[in-house]
Amino acid sequence: MIRHPGIEVLVKVLRIPQAGFGVGVISITVLAALLAPWIVPASPEEMDFDRLLSGVSMEHWLGSDQMGRDTLSRLIYGARVALIVSFGAIGLGVLIGVPLGLVSVYFRGFIDDVIMRIMDALVVFPSLLIAVGLAAALGGSLTTVILAIGIANVPWMARVVRSQGLSIRELDFVAAAEAGGMGQFRIIFKHILPNSLAPVIVQCTLSMGYAVLTEAALGFIGVGIQPPVPTWGNMLQQAFPMLEQQALLSVVPGLAIFLLVLSFNFVGDALRDVLDPRLRGVIH
Repeated sequence: MIRHPGIEVLVKVLRIPQAGFGVGVISITVLAALLAPWIVPASPEEMDFDRLLSGVSMEHWLGSDQMGRDTLSRLIYGARVALIVSFGAIGLGVLIGVPLGLVSVYFRGFIDDVIMRIMDALVVFPSLLIAVGLAAALGGSLTTVILAIGIANVPWMARVVRSQGLSIRELDFVAAAEAGGMGQFRIIFKHILPNSLAPVIVQCTLSMGYAVLTEAALGFIGVGIQPPVPTWGNMLQQAFPMLEQQALLSVVPGLAIFLLVLSFNFVGDALRDVLDPRLRGVIH
């Protein structure tokens, strides 16, 4: 039976125990985020002044914060923000970084040097520092956080595509295409781009975990998405002063961040092992 290559990759990934765990956690998170309006026990902004800092109960399954807001509801809505920011930021990184990498491969020479020196300059600074600076300068909103994290990811996407593209240019089938009169532009899009997708997919998956962590860090230090919008970062920020009184307020978002970041890393590592052409021994 002939199976679609994407299905074969998924089957191989799921055979790796850590990746199966990661796919499960990511799937549950995505499903909860999509169904948030219908599954949360209360509005994330609704205050219950009779149950301030309450522990686990039938009314509040994961307790409530110092304003009486339901922790579970805020956690689920925070997952929506984390996923929107992650997909948006990584999508932006791909949208800018991949074309830059292809331009470097296509033109080489002076243009390649200019692009790569700019990318190297950005890589010198920690990605979190770039994101913090941009978010602080542009203001804390969903759009600016996506923009800040996305720009911080551009150099990594560009470098991955350029590195893969330059390697592919040296292969026999590219030389044969050039000898056959195929133009450079067509070679880029027919041979180099398709064969660069595997490392880009792996980089995207690993970067998703980074984006979740960075969004939480921005929220925690106060330059991310601002309250009353619930995010895992600002949940941690608001829970920190209450650590001794109600530790659950810090444990819940902290554990959610840990599990989601770990899951993206597990899946990214599995995809790298499955898709890495050096492990398969073939590049088409």
